[in-house]
Amino acid sequence: MFFKQFYLGCLAHASYLIGSDGEAAVIDPQRDVEQYLEEARRQRLAIRYVIETHLHADFVSGHRELAGRTGAEIVFGRRAGVEFPHRAVTDGDELALGNLVLRALETPGHTPEGVSWLLVDPRISSIPLKVLTGDTLFVGDVGRPDLAGSRGYTPDQMAGLLYDSLHQKLLTLPDAVEVWPAHGAGSSCGRNISKDTSSTIGEQRRSNYALAPMSREQFVSLLTTDLPEAPSYFAMDAEINRRGAPPLASIEARPLSPAAVEQNIQSGSVVLDVRDGAAFGAGHLEGSINIGLAGQYASWSGNLLSADIPILVVADGAAEAREAVLRLARVGLENVVGYLDGGIAAWNDAGFEIESLPQMDVAELRARSTSGHMVQVVDVRTASEYGSGHVPGAINLPLGELDRAADQLDRTRPTAVVCAGGYRSAAGASLLQRKGLRDLYNVIGGTAAWKSAGYETEA
Repeated sequence: MFFKQFYLGCLAHASYLIGSDGEAAVIDPQRDVEQYLEEARRQRLAIRYVIETHLHADFVSGHRELAGRTGAEIVFGRRAGVEFPHRAVTDGDELALGNLVLRALETPGHTPEGVSWLLVDPRISSIPLKVLTGDTLFVGDVGRPDLAGSRGYTPDQMAGLLYDSLHQKLLTLPDAVEVWPAHGAGSSCGRNISKDTSSTIGEQRRSNYALAPMSREQFVSLLTTDLPEAPSYFAMDAEINRRGAPPLASIEARPLSPAAVEQNIQSGSVVLDVRDGAAFGAGHLEGSINIGLAGQYASWSGNLLSADIPILVVADGAAEAREAVLRLARVGLENVVGYLDGGIAAWNDAGFEIESLPQMDVAELRARSTSGHMVQVVDVRTASEYGSGHVPGAINLPLGELDRAADQLDRTRPTAVVCAGGYRSAAGASLLQRKGLRDLYNVIGGTAAWKSAGYETEA
C-alpha cells in the first residue's frame, strides 16, 4: 500500500494519495493538482478516483481538473448535489483500489453530505487500517456545524447529526484505527484543532474535548455556543466546488507598469500588498491592504477581499507575486488584474506617492498606555484569544469583523493595533489606515511579546 498526506500550511489543509497494485485515489485535492500527478508517476500509479469527503467551503478543490487530466471518476456523498458527472455514494458503498477497499461511511454534521472513508486491506483483516474523516473528526476537535445554513439546516440540527455520526459510527471503530482528517491547526472549520495531522480513534476518544461523555443535548449546546463568525468567502467556495472550478492554468499573473497600476486604482481596483508587516510599514501604495504571504495568507485574503473588486498585487518580486496569485485562486479569488512590475521601488522611481505605517514595540506601547496621552489599543484576535489574556484596556475587534466595526473607534486618539505576534495586526492596521485613521501604529511582536516582557494582562 502507498499512502501519502499532502499538507498545505497556509490553508491548514490535508489531502491524500492512496495507491495499491498500480491504482490510486486522491482524497480532498487542493486546487493545484500537479503534485498528485507527479507523485502518481513516481509510484507508477494510475489515478482511478478523485474522492471528496464533502463540499469544501474553505478552499477551491481541483477535482474537475484532476479528473479531466487522468480520466478518473469523481466521487461525492449522495447529498452533495454537484453539477457534473460523478459517482454518488451512500453508507457501505465500496471502491476497489488494487488490493485495497475504500468503504464509504456517511458522517453528516459538518455538512449534510459528509462521508468518511474506511481504508481496508482484506488480505490482512476486515478491520479498517485507517479512516479519512474529512471535516467530521479532527485531531482534538470536530467540524463546526454552522456552515450549512444556506441549505436549510440550523446549527442545532447539524450538531445533532454530528453527534450521531461520531457516536454511532466513528466511535464504534477499534481504538487502533488511524484518523486522518482534512485539516489541522489554524483551519476555520474547527475551533480547537491540534497541530498534529493524524491520530487514532483511541487517542481521540481519550483526549478530544468534543468526544467526552455527554448527552446529545449537551453536545449540541457545546458545539453551537460562541461560534466565531464564518469567513465571508466560505459560501462562495462551496458553490464553486459544487459546479467545479476551471483549470488553474487559466489563472494569469500579468506584470503591470506603475502607470497601469495607478490607472487601475483610479478605476476602483484594490491594492493587496503581500510583503511582511515591517516592509509594508516602511512604505506602500496609499489605500493598500497588507496580508503577508508568510502567514495564513489565502484564508485571510478570502475573508478580507471581495471576488467582485479587481485586485492588484504588490510583492517583493515576480516569483512572489505569482505565488500570491496562485494562493488567491486556491480560495476562489480569480479577480487579479496583475501585479506591480518592479515592486515598490518601481512605484517610487515613477514618482508616485508612498505612505507609511509606523511600528511600535511593546515597551513603547506600555509607556504610552500609562501616560497622559493614552493610546487606544485594538486587539484583532478572536474573542477566545482575547479572553485568555490581553493588553489592559484593549478593545477586541476581531480582524474578520474589523472593517465593519471600525466606526466605533475614537479617531481623535492614537491607535495601536495588536494581535498574537504581529501578522494579523499588520493587516488590521492597514484596514484602519484605509478607512482614514491616521495616528496609527502596528505593534511588533504582539501579545506574545507583551507577555514575554512580563507586562500585566487582563483576562
